[in-house]
Amino acid sequence: MRSLPPLLILLALVSPALAGEPYVVHATDIVDRKAVVATVEPIHQLLARARIGGTIASLAVKEGDVVAAGAVVAQVADAKLALQMQALDSRIASQQSQRDQAKADFDRIAELQKRGVSSQTQLDQSKTNLDIAERNLAAMKGDREVIAQQASEGAVLAPAAGRVLAVPVSIGRVVLPGEAIATIAEDQYILRLQLPERHAQFLRAGDSVRIGARGLSEDSAQSMREGKVRLVYPEIQGGRVIADVEVAELGDYFVGERAPVFIDTGKRKTIVIPAAYLFRRAGVNYVRLASGDEVVVQPGDAHDDDGAHNVEILAGLADGDKLVTP
Repeated sequence: MRSLPPLLILLALVSPALAGEPYVVHATDIVDRKAVVATVEPIHQLLARARIGGTIASLAVKEGDVVAAGAVVAQVADAKLALQMQALDSRIASQQSQRDQAKADFDRIAELQKRGVSSQTQLDQSKTNLDIAERNLAAMKGDREVIAQQASEGAVLAPAAGRVLAVPVSIGRVVLPGEAIATIAEDQYILRLQLPERHAQFLRAGDSVRIGARGLSEDSAQSMREGKVRLVYPEIQGGRVIADVEVAELGDYFVGERAPVFIDTGKRKTIVIPAAYLFRRAGVNYVRLASGDEVVVQPGDAHDDDGAHNVEILAGLADGDKLVTP
């Protein structure tokens, strides 16, 4: 059996449309995607606040540092607490002496009462004096523990693990209770996007979105990735819907860095043809009909689906036209 010539083998391998059969144009439904700009944001942005008033004695972090949950961010010192502690120590020492004297008097009167020398009234009075002295001593020790606890609360702690975004104070500055010492981005990032409210009906939690190259990226091969809508906020602000998108490996992003996100905003009918049927002459795009006529067309976006290179035609073709390759 004779083998086929190489040209016939080549024609047998190509698609029927490109081998000479006309391509019939049909209007099809395509997903309309809208590009919006999203910014990298932490899921929670927390504040490390001062629990007592005083002066910033030391700062343990700066912008950009990574901190663990409960780590000491700064130390707030209040000189009045040290003075109150010294005064209480003196009062406690004095009260301890009074308590010791009351205990000695009680023991002596109790011994005399056993011998019949002292009365029961004197014993009861000495016991009352001892109880009062012990309770006053316990109250003073409790006051000292309160001041010690206040002094320990001068340590400003990180509320969660994350990266320090801002430290708006400096050493020596006077701060009030509740004042922010550091702003911390929790160690989990998302893309936060805003889009017009007319597109709110198309956005649902769990929807997949496509994410383009981020603002500081130099690797174009990573330009398109998949993400998932984590949360759609129920409040519309300034005519815009806010949503959060989860994407893997966002930890190395800068907070506030931007990236394009492509959101599906419904379907529309349009004409899509293989890009091989387009040809260009003198800066104008043409297609050739099966009748031999050449028609000027206006191409739109490219649609590369399943490896096929297709292009949207905005004007110049109608449903049912037959095309051949140039």
